[in-house]
Amino acid sequence: MSDRELSLKTIFLFWLPLASTWLMMAAEGPFLAAVIARLAEPKFNLAAYGVAFSLGIFIEAPIIMIMSASTALVKDWSSYLRLRNFTNFLNAVLTFLILLVCLPPVFQVVAVRLIGLPAEVVRLTQQAVIFLIPWPGVIGYRRFYQGVLIRYRLTRRVAYGTVIRLTTMATTAFLVSRFTGLPGASVGALSLSAGVTAEAAASRLMVHSLLRRLKAEGESIPAAAPLSYRYITRFYYPLALTSVLALGVQPLVTFFLGHSRMPIESLAVGPVINSFVFIFRSIGLSFQEVAIALLGEKNEHLGQIRKFALILGGGVQLAFLLVAFSPFAYVWFHDISGLSIELARFSLLPTRILVLIPPLTLLLSFQRAYLVNNQRTKPITTATLLEVGAIVLVLLVTLRGFDLVGIVGAALALMIGRVLAVTYLAVPVRVVRSLR
Repeated sequence: MSDRELSLKTIFLFWLPLASTWLMMAAEGPFLAAVIARLAEPKFNLAAYGVAFSLGIFIEAPIIMIMSASTALVKDWSSYLRLRNFTNFLNAVLTFLILLVCLPPVFQVVAVRLIGLPAEVVRLTQQAVIFLIPWPGVIGYRRFYQGVLIRYRLTRRVAYGTVIRLTTMATTAFLVSRFTGLPGASVGALSLSAGVTAEAAASRLMVHSLLRRLKAEGESIPAAAPLSYRYITRFYYPLALTSVLALGVQPLVTFFLGHSRMPIESLAVGPVINSFVFIFRSIGLSFQEVAIALLGEKNEHLGQIRKFALILGGGVQLAFLLVAFSPFAYVWFHDISGLSIELARFSLLPTRILVLIPPLTLLLSFQRAYLVNNQRTKPITTATLLEVGAIVLVLLVTLRGFDLVGIVGAALALMIGRVLAVTYLAVPVRVVRSLR
């Protein structure tokens, strides 16, 4: 298929369900933050929820990229079985890890000695993490099957699953907050777990007919070269390490915030700001699997994919500017998210520092997709390592050296790190293009 045959309209229609999926997931954070902000002790519970969520994200990190792997590798019944077994093994390991973190002696080391949480937040955080025990395994399960759906261009079904997730999450949050005495942080964590569990079940049901077809084809025409576990490990290891490094940034930033100036305020607004920026970042995040699925075996659709990305990047940047630098930003943080007047004002500067994060996320997704499609995953890990290193260095300089307010220093660190990552990846992308 030529670039002319793969029109911008075709790319848009393929991308739209995935974008709606990510946007719906982006609404999840602000919704839960707004619920928590309206319950008892909002400042402490928002801080505890942010820390618990950071820990959950970090533990699930190795399985996040399994969606990209299944999109790229599940080409027949044999490769499906091998990658499914690989995914199940990872899910079991990660479930064991979060159970380990929930043990009181281990949690005390993590929360008190490593992160340095205030006493008021420790108990709330531990209870919230317990409700996140299903989270890593369920996330891996549903992302694997979503990747299979994307591989076979069934992106609408991915969006349907997210609708089920959000409906379950919102219903759980309403019922638990209204009819139980659970603190806000636990309400948020329990609602998250309920939502992703429902989505995982829905994803498995929606892929059932496709798997039956793949099995029938596999039995009649066996794969010429079955996908080996060694190859899967070699292909996936850099992607898993990338996720660990990238998502490890969140608990790392949480650690620095806990030891910074104005720690409680910074920890409280952190998840709210992250949720706001994630709405715009989600546009870029939704593009990675689109590019992997549509670039073509020999990158024959690179021109149209790149053109679509440029249009999308310009649009998301304009949207962020219009919202973050207008009075609506204050309305969002105070009236919609439920932050106090002081915390809403406190959130404006770090949000505006993150102005380039949405388009840079889109660029990073495009670069990663191109390298994954060409089975060059190691540079992705190197770029992430550079990004994390830059974030740590900037956090040390701004928070320890200049004693900036925690969340302001964190925003500067995240911006500088992301700029460094996309700058580095431009080189291997150019090299791969020259070799092709």
